[in-house]
Amino acid sequence: MSEEIAIAYQRLHALGAAAVRMLPNLVIAALVLLMFLLVARHARSLVQKISARKYHNNLVTVLGRMTQWGLILLGVMLAVTVAFPSFTPGNLISALGITGIAIGFAFRDIFENFLAGILILVTEPYKIGDQIVFGNFEGTIEQIETRATTMRTYDGRMVIIPNADLYKGTVIVNTAYPARRLQYDVVIGNSDDVAMAKRLMLDAMRGIPEVEATPEPDVLLLAYADAGVTLRIRWWIKPPRRADALALQDQVLEKIKVVLTENGIDLPYPTHQILFHDQTEMTDGDRRRQREGWPAGKGDVPRPVRFGGADAADRDDVVRR
Repeated sequence: MSEEIAIAYQRLHALGAAAVRMLPNLVIAALVLLMFLLVARHARSLVQKISARKYHNNLVTVLGRMTQWGLILLGVMLAVTVAFPSFTPGNLISALGITGIAIGFAFRDIFENFLAGILILVTEPYKIGDQIVFGNFEGTIEQIETRATTMRTYDGRMVIIPNADLYKGTVIVNTAYPARRLQYDVVIGNSDDVAMAKRLMLDAMRGIPEVEATPEPDVLLLAYADAGVTLRIRWWIKPPRRADALALQDQVLEKIKVVLTENGIDLPYPTHQILFHDQTEMTDGDRRRQREGWPAGKGDVPRPVRFGGADAADRDDVVRR
């Protein structure tokens, strides 16, 4: 029993001696890590202050955090090598490389969205406050993060879109330029004066202060339709936001309708004529000359039958034919 106690005591003594020998290294490693934590904090503030002159708040925050965590990771690596001299930076990098590959496969979509978010924040194809159209969604950008972009639709719903989809997909930015062109198709009667209708609609649009004079509005003859002549009116607005576009379109269409109606320009709509024909009545007349029902011709045309008093043979004759 005393021999086992002696062996345990020797082992504890060896561990204590090793800990005492490592104590200076641990103190130095802690100081190195603390120094890098302080440097990372100040570096984050410095990067945010410099990048704020060129980029918007989201990118400034992301760049500051990336700088801070990069310096902290470097400090941890140096602290580990100081505390454990046998564990070289090469061993640490090799371990991180193998671990990084495994993590990369497991979180591929997350890293893809992260990189896409960084590219979006750097290149700025759209910014916070822009109104975009992406797939079936249309609304205002409220937040751009490294993983996803948050959109508020016009009916008050929040849509979270992964950055990888936005970066690889087709996005329409309605507010990318200061002006935006709107258009609407107006149908007038085939017998109406096209030149007069164009002049009336142009005067109506020019009389609205919110319609831009440059580029000036125009009216194009688009097509000859069944119901009439189709004219396309086009005008420009500033700013290009959706609320302004809808409000101005309301004014333009209302004024154009009033002007065209006052000047006798027809605004037709498609009509259909439906002819009802009962092929079983005696009052149908001569079916060889009629346009509806049985086609005219010299063939054998069944004679009219009143089912109320007809016999079975006549009824079967009509059904067969």
